[in-house]
Amino acid sequence: MATHEIFMPALSSTMTEGKIVEWLKKPGERVERGESVLVVESDKADMDVEAFQEGFLAAVLMEAGSTAPVGETIGLIVESEAEIAAAKAAAPAPAAAAAAPAPAAPTLTVTPAAPPPAPAATPTPAPVAAAPAPVAAPAVTDGRVVATPRARKLASQLGVALASVRGTGPNGRIQAEDVEQAAGQPVSVPRVAEGTAAAMAPAAGNGSAPAPAAPAGQTFGRPGETVAFNTLQQAVVRNMNVSLAVPCFHVGYTITTDRLDAFYKQVKPKGVTMTALLAKAVGVTLARHPQVNAAASDTGMTYPAAVNVAVAVAMDDGGLITPVLAAADSTDLYSLSRNWADLVARSRSKQLKPEEYSTGTFTLSNLGMFGVDRFDAILPPGTGAILAVAASRPVVVALKDGSIAVRRQMQVNLTADHRVIYGTHGAAFLKDLADLIENRPDSLAL
Repeated sequence: MATHEIFMPALSSTMTEGKIVEWLKKPGERVERGESVLVVESDKADMDVEAFQEGFLAAVLMEAGSTAPVGETIGLIVESEAEIAAAKAAAPAPAAAAAAPAPAAPTLTVTPAAPPPAPAATPTPAPVAAAPAPVAAPAVTDGRVVATPRARKLASQLGVALASVRGTGPNGRIQAEDVEQAAGQPVSVPRVAEGTAAAMAPAAGNGSAPAPAAPAGQTFGRPGETVAFNTLQQAVVRNMNVSLAVPCFHVGYTITTDRLDAFYKQVKPKGVTMTALLAKAVGVTLARHPQVNAAASDTGMTYPAAVNVAVAVAMDDGGLITPVLAAADSTDLYSLSRNWADLVARSRSKQLKPEEYSTGTFTLSNLGMFGVDRFDAILPPGTGAILAVAASRPVVVALKDGSIAVRRQMQVNLTADHRVIYGTHGAAFLKDLADLIENRPDSLAL
């Protein structure tokens, strides 16, 4: 009898364990080569796992909801239907990860299936209250409705039959918002903590705009209750502990944003977001300061071949993720905005590829929408610096000619790894970034 083991795959270089979100196949069902067998939640994404050998799923050793270390045996596949009974009888009962049998020598390779390609999204300048009525038919592959893991979980909770839901995602894939709409629930709109300058400023004559008390969708435990970290929060905890070993320093700068505000008003109707605008400014400046884009390694200072700006985004279910705007220095502003809209939408449904959240060379963190005056960000592992952006506010300033005027200004603070970046490097970077934002923001669209 030929029995092949399914192991918990490593979906990223930092993944040490994974959580089984859902088995897409039931014991006894046939598995085709390249067909998705289960959905696994890594530290920051849910991904389909597919088999490279056909056969029959004989036994599930780890039920949905279980967590197992990378390499742990989680299921068995046999080559013929006649072998199912014998393999199932010899297999231990489904159990939690700690009680699962140790993996034997692998004979079946299981790798995560790449998420379907996302079309270039046309960003809108303001959040939409509800998604438009879907018109695409449900995506069906080999008799199975194609849906995101989050959509499947939500459909189970709301009692919605996925076969009756029309998907609006790539290739008709069903999104969580489609399930909510089918169930008559309020449609969730991806929210991103983005904006500075004009995006954070209250409208003229309206006074101070109220800031949210916490990221929308965030849930909290009841008084006296202890709530376990979820998978994403555990990854954040590990990264923060690693950051404690890095010798960091902080340097701040005050940037006047009046010209940036005016330029943003011009390009916003064309779909440009403030996040893309700020990331572009940072990317262009980093290209002139490669030392600030560098990072420490075991052997020395590593200088990346590209300028990839990661932007911290708070997740609704806790924790944060850093989608990466690749080649931010050389990608045009409008494409960068479309890329950002796509990354945010897929990060909310946990459909990012590992390289889309783990390849940043520099990180941008913005709390300006909460009205904070200033803050210092913690350095993410593997990078040399992170820029914290605070709110843009009208202040009274003394001009060079001695006159007094009101200008909008924001505080930015750079946290840098002192093993790679020195004070002069950080100061020169911030000076050039301020010069670009204050005097030449229109050059970002060239």
